[in-house]
Amino acid sequence: MDWSLVLVSQGIETSIERTPEGGQHLLVVHPADHDRAIAAIKQYERENRVRRWQQPIRWTGLLLDWRVVFCLLPLMAVFFVNDVAGAVDLRTPGIMDNAAVRHGEWWRLFTAVTLHADLGHLASNFVMGVLLLGLAMGTYGTGKALLASYLAGVGGNLGGLLLLSGPHRCLGASGMVLGALGLLTVQSLSLLRGSERQHALIGRAVAGGFLLLVLIGLNPHTDVMGHVGGFAVGAALGGVLVFLPEKWNRPAAVNRACGILCLVIVGAAWARALLPK
Repeated sequence: MDWSLVLVSQGIETSIERTPEGGQHLLVVHPADHDRAIAAIKQYERENRVRRWQQPIRWTGLLLDWRVVFCLLPLMAVFFVNDVAGAVDLRTPGIMDNAAVRHGEWWRLFTAVTLHADLGHLASNFVMGVLLLGLAMGTYGTGKALLASYLAGVGGNLGGLLLLSGPHRCLGASGMVLGALGLLTVQSLSLLRGSERQHALIGRAVAGGFLLLVLIGLNPHTDVMGHVGGFAVGAALGGVLVFLPEKWNRPAAVNRACGILCLVIVGAAWARALLPK
């Protein structure tokens, strides 16, 4: 089925047939398309092979990309500089503050995602981030999932800015983590691209994602607006990524570009935050 979708995306007509004697399934293409079909399938297999840093999760079809640990290390670095070493006060210029953003300090939407209130806050987001963001990276690609999840966290802060009229201050990567959950929640929509549209399975997957949002994201003592906003933006971005053309699905160059763009956005926001006012 996967190979069939690959070939269809390349404009190669195909059909799946089953041999009566052995019960094997065969992918049938026109002889004129044979060489092009083989090349497309080999390219797909190269780009989607399980690598040593990817761990298949049994019975789910999902991959956990352990490179997520390195992607989350900057959160620990920011916490160390601000809270442990005390070298630079990052919280004052970087925390999300609706009043300050309305007065032009836009960078707080971005920098607040990398700040944490205390070690327990950081540890909680780090552990949940390894799981949810790691699975999102294994599903969508490392760079694309990282960028989409980070933008989801920013989107959660933006939602609080637009919907909360009174004073509101927040910080933390929980909106980003819930953004990764949103990405995973809509991943099952890829089943709509197959010949057999399994609406019941899609419904169960989406319901499961919303249930996890309720369980881990709606604690009234946390930034509920950031959590819900991050989840919603992550789901929206995931919906876009799911239906991208196959050639944009997992190319290494696209993932590298997205990862670099994410680093540039974070770096630019912090550079502006630390400039003298």
